Amino acid sequence: MAAGPCGGHGPRWALPLRPPLCLACAVETLGDGSASLVRKKHVLSRLQDALAWQALPVVQLLAPDERVCMHLIGTLFGMLHSVEDSSALNLLVEVLVRLVVELKSEQYLYCILDESQKELCKANTMRSSLPTFSLLGKLADAIPGFAEIVVVKHNNLVDHLLMGLTYPNESIKAAVCYLYGKLYSSPAGTERLSGHFEERLCGVFLNTLGSAQTKELQVNCLGLLKELLKSDHFVSILMNNAKTEEETENPDFLEGENPLPLVLKKLLLTRDEMLQAASSHCMAAVLVHSPSRYAPAFIHADVPEFLFECLLCKSEILIWSVYCCLLLLTEERLFFSKCHTVYGIESLVRSLQGVLLLNNVELHKQGLLLFTEILKRQPVEIKLFTNRGVCIEAIDVLMETVNCPVLEVAVEAVKAVAAFLRKDHVSSPPVPYEELQKLLEAVLKRCADLSPPQSIKRHAGDVLFSVSQSHPANRNLGRVPQRQGQFLLNTLESFRNACRLAVEFQGDFMAQENAFTAPNSESKDTLSNFSEFLLRICDSLCIPMVMSYLERAVSPSVTEVFISALSTLFTVVPSMRNKFSKKLASSSFIRLTLELKARFCSVQSNPVLNHTCSSFLCSLCLNLYSATEKTRTSSQEEQEMSELLQKGLPQLNYTIAESLLLLSETPEPFFLDQSLCSHQHCFVLLLYFAYSFGDRFVPDAELFLAVRNFLLSAQDHGDCLPPHILRAAFYLLAVCQDKGKALDVRSLSTIRRILDNLTDLSLVYVHCPPLLKFFLCYPELMGRFGHQVLQLWFSWEDCKQTEVEESDFGSSDQLNSANPLLPILKSNSSILLILLDLVCSSSVEVAWKVLMTLRTFLERNEDVLVCDLLRSRFLQILQQLLVESSSATLQANRNLPVLLNLLFLVQLRSKGIRELDSTDFKLLHQVCNLCGKCRPRDTDLLQPSLNFLYWSLHQTTPCSQQRAVAVLLSSVSLLELLQKVLECTWLWSPPSRPASLSSEDALLCSGWLLVASLLLYQHRYNTEVHQTLSVDLKEVLNTVIFRNKKPILLLVSIMQFLRAVLRQNFSSALLVIVGQNTALNAAQPQPSSVQDTALHPLAMQQVFLLVVSLQNLLVHVQLQICDEEEGKCSCCSTVQ
Repeated sequence: MAAGPCGGHGPRWALPLRPPLCLACAVETLGDGSASLVRKKHVLSRLQDALAWQALPVVQLLAPDERVCMHLIGTLFGMLHSVEDSSALNLLVEVLVRLVVELKSEQYLYCILDESQKELCKANTMRSSLPTFSLLGKLADAIPGFAEIVVVKHNNLVDHLLMGLTYPNESIKAAVCYLYGKLYSSPAGTERLSGHFEERLCGVFLNTLGSAQTKELQVNCLGLLKELLKSDHFVSILMNNAKTEEETENPDFLEGENPLPLVLKKLLLTRDEMLQAASSHCMAAVLVHSPSRYAPAFIHADVPEFLFECLLCKSEILIWSVYCCLLLLTEERLFFSKCHTVYGIESLVRSLQGVLLLNNVELHKQGLLLFTEILKRQPVEIKLFTNRGVCIEAIDVLMETVNCPVLEVAVEAVKAVAAFLRKDHVSSPPVPYEELQKLLEAVLKRCADLSPPQSIKRHAGDVLFSVSQSHPANRNLGRVPQRQGQFLLNTLESFRNACRLAVEFQGDFMAQENAFTAPNSESKDTLSNFSEFLLRICDSLCIPMVMSYLERAVSPSVTEVFISALSTLFTVVPSMRNKFSKKLASSSFIRLTLELKARFCSVQSNPVLNHTCSSFLCSLCLNLYSATEKTRTSSQEEQEMSELLQKGLPQLNYTIAESLLLLSETPEPFFLDQSLCSHQHCFVLLLYFAYSFGDRFVPDAELFLAVRNFLLSAQDHGDCLPPHILRAAFYLLAVCQDKGKALDVRSLSTIRRILDNLTDLSLVYVHCPPLLKFFLCYPELMGRFGHQVLQLWFSWEDCKQTEVEESDFGSSDQLNSANPLLPILKSNSSILLILLDLVCSSSVEVAWKVLMTLRTFLERNEDVLVCDLLRSRFLQILQQLLVESSSATLQANRNLPVLLNLLFLVQLRSKGIRELDSTDFKLLHQVCNLCGKCRPRDTDLLQPSLNFLYWSLHQTTPCSQQRAVAVLLSSVSLLELLQKVLECTWLWSPPSRPASLSSEDALLCSGWLLVASLLLYQHRYNTEVHQTLSVDLKEVLNTVIFRNKKPILLLVSIMQFLRAVLRQNFSSALLVIVGQNTALNAAQPQPSSVQDTALHPLAMQQVFLLVVSLQNLLVHVQLQICDEEEGKCSCCSTVQ
């Protein structure tokens, strides 16, 4: 076999190897029976190398001579059955296969097949057939069309394969199974051998697989099974699916009847992870054809239990296979009813914990997908997490996967979170609210990180409007990555499920509070905290995130889940429902929902989105109704409104412009168009609630015209509009009246007829300044309904707000915005008459509010000449009060002091000296009578009354002054009251702060000043006196001399009295001086008679002390003035 001439073969048979090989010598050596096995193995090894590295020269030598090729193949094939050495057999098979492959001629393959057929027929025992089966298997690997050639032209070989499978030698069985696998891997083999498998092979194969002991046989059997399981027909045969459903439900039929699930389960019990992976893979290959048909057999065989046990391994291939198999089993209800998920959920969670440590994204996704399906399909009546610790571990796994940097994994994790948030999954006490809160917050934050921030903070309706204007609906989603949109959708589903979870827990007492909380300690794991968290996170993350998405695209599925979640939030925290509804309305969500309905729900498309949006709008409107109509919420009206919205909103799928046209549309004259009326009424209500919270998404002028036409059309056709629709329509007219044209006569007449048909104007009243202005700016409406509207205005106005308004608002603009009635009063003073009528005819509360408004108006608007008008009305009011009220009721009437203050304020508004008329004298008389019914302690009544009397005496002509003095002195009750007031000067205790002027001191000042004036004018006009006043001179002097913390103003008032008395030389028909002969100090010497006579009834020492006190008072006043000036200077220097 060396280079050069060898046996006379010549150089052409030499192969270019190192060392060179003579091909002719090699053939002779292999055919020489006397050659040793070692030499033949060496030759086979050299031939193997030649075919591997120098195949072309070999083919060029052999191909031209068919006789040589056939001789060589025959020699090699003969050696297969004469050599027993395994290594030599392997070399022979390898050389034969390579030779046939390289020669590329079917005749040589047919030659081998013919020889194999002959050899298998003449074989004494099946043991000698092993090399043949091995060779055929290798040829099947190397030649693509081998299987088809065998089953078509040499199908007799198949019978020998079946015999080999029954031979009790696992090596032969393994070779046969391998060859079978190759035959069934081809379409022709599957078709030609279908009957063979069904009639002869199936049972033998299953027995072989079930009894296999060696790994080689087990692997080759599983390989054949894998090929068979690609065909639905073979799967049906293997699973014995011809059994009836009753037999299938019976687990006993598995034994012997249908051994495949049991055989595969047996392989799962081995410790070989490769066999376990192959077994689970075969199970998945069976189930993928029809889980509903084949899963029960595996479930009855308790295969899922062992699959879950396999999850605790470290093999990624095995875990993947088990995940796939379990995922298919989840499609069968029996998988859950047999509680396999309850048994295996802990293993699955632990498996996910381990898998997350691996760098295998696909494995992460498959595990999460399985977890999601189990969470979604688990029956409610079977609790999945019986152990709270496993539930907490599951939350930790979800938290970790949500934060995974790989977006695909995070998407699957969010899907799992959405499925996890179910009451039956997390209701094991105590409910882990805090962990759920962290999980949900992580989901929302992860989604928010993916979404770009909003470019400009806009309202919801504006965002959708901008998208709809710039991007067609069919192109929106192209601007947003699909995976990001899916992530947002899954995130919103998680949030919605969390909201539903909170609502469901409201009916579970055990879930509301943590039963394991220590006494006298607070727990964060409470339903109320979780519910409030949902509201906060919705406001801070969820809504901005969706608005950011809507800037770029609008997806019906995303918006449906989002709107559904908002609807659920209404019931999550019932106490915050109204506040939440107001915030949504003020953020243009009514407009957003209408735009969504018009865009996606027209022509009966997207029924789920339409139902969700309609339900949301209905709930939102009803919540706003209960929040804004607290004083008159009617269950009947609310029920009518609910029925109207539920019926009309699903059909209201028009654009805003189309809806406005519908609002102005007139129904057919001969029949009542209920659908049109329903659309109009729903749209009016939606506009009313939107406009009530600042969402003015329709031009005011257009809306004003549309609502006016709506009312005209309804009145022309005799439609009796419900009060809540009229209320909404009048409100919309009122808020749009500044931008619309003034109503014409026909419109005003229509409105009057509508209002006249109402039993009570309060049914359509809305407490807002525009509506008040609307009724008062049209004389036709003010004359007929002004009194009722103002009555309602003050009935609804907040009492405390009125008090704050008059004290906290400095500028007129601020005051007008706080009390919108003031500018209306200034422009139309005839409204004052209505207000004064309200004082007489309304309740005490309303009258007080009216008087407070009048007082503010008079104080702020000095240029309005209404004094004469007001005085006559005040007289009527006082007369009515005095006639209808007793002394006790007068003192309890808190409106009367305000009325008297107003009367005095009107008196102050009269500039200059004027003649008193009959109304003034009647007022004097009524005020005197009123004072006579009061006690000194009634300072709030007496103070303005005495001021009015005092000012009436001084701000008039002498003629009127004389008559006024006569009126006052003729009132005995008034003089008796003044007597009591003067005596209170030394009876009331001094205030703690002498610089402040209390209400009692102010009353004393008024009393002393009025008495001083009466003394002066009685003496001047010599008026008849019916009742005298008595004063203790000693007390008066002591009050001035010693002061005793008396306010300066009171001392000045008393000195005014002393001046009047001194001018009349202590001689007056109205005044009686008592205590003249009482000395200041008994121990002091009596003054001379000349001094006493000159100063009578004063003593000399009293005069000295009085002078000293007056001097001290002057000094005190001067010091106060200096202190004030220094304070102003220091303030100025600080500013500079």
